[in-house]
Amino acid sequence: MPDKNTVIAALKEVYDPEIPVNIVDLGLIYAVEIDEDMVRVKMTLTAAGCPMHGFISESARRVVESIEGVRSAEVEIVWEPRWTPDRISMDGRKSLGML
Repeated sequence: MPDKNTVIAALKEVYDPEIPVNIVDLGLIYAVEIDEDMVRVKMTLTAAGCPMHGFISESARRVVESIEGVRSAEVEIVWEPRWTPDRISMDGRKSLGML
């Protein structure tokens, strides 16, 4: 059975094509739930009208399903709480030149 840290590490491989920071460091991941070999990810996007929403959520699903011991993954896009730049990690801020 995978653990949350393994899932988070895998999600760090997924980037918003418009922003050079992974979705974890952007603060887009709200929850990771693991039930045996099924993983559910709740995430948001930087904007409700993001044209890359399908690409990003599908990339997240595929990378989680590539983890050994994961049979299937589900990625749910949620809009509450609303994303703000305050959610960006220190590593993300450094990558974006915000520090």
